[in-house]
Amino acid sequence: MTRIVKDYDERRKEILDAAETLFHTKGFEACTINDILKAVGIAKGTFYHYFSSKEEAMDAVISGNVDQVISQVQHAIAHAPTVPAEKLMHAFLAMRVDETADSHQLDDLHKPANALLHQKTLQQLIHSLAPILAAIVQEGNQQAGWQCAYPLPCMQIFLAAALSLTDEGIFEMDADAQRLIMAALINTLEKMLGVSENEFMKQFGTHWPTP
Repeated sequence: MTRIVKDYDERRKEILDAAETLFHTKGFEACTINDILKAVGIAKGTFYHYFSSKEEAMDAVISGNVDQVISQVQHAIAHAPTVPAEKLMHAFLAMRVDETADSHQLDDLHKPANALLHQKTLQQLIHSLAPILAAIVQEGNQQAGWQCAYPLPCMQIFLAAALSLTDEGIFEMDADAQRLIMAALINTLEKMLGVSENEFMKQFGTHWPTP
């Protein structure tokens, strides 16, 4: 029987694809390295050639998904108008995790068995996205008269609130409640950055409800 030799990156991706599917369907805790070996059809030594543990494979899966969101955000910023307020809104609209996953994947991510995977994904998103948004805030301070003294911490705080409150796996809300949360988040952002009221609301072109 001829042994199939695959390119390093190809084999690594194959392992990560199988691991991600199993993490989502079985849950990270329930999934074993043997499950991954069986799904890919490799020996244990091959797995350990790429990853030192199941946890390291999970971190690599998360990094790949976060990198995809970052790519979306950077693309949106590059094609946005140069006005800082519009650039920031384009970035926010582009960071939706559900743009990079289907409904079944999101349902799996929200399972109790995937709490760690879910938590670490949110942590990585905040860690990676906050500096990108902070750079736009600094532009707003310099070019548009914004008054945010702490761009990076403010974006970390805002992202932590926004990603958690709009995550249906954490908070279940009807459409009206979701719209009110979005309106409140945008209003909070305006106050954080010291911009005029409704400056960011206008970027969505939507009539948001008032409390």
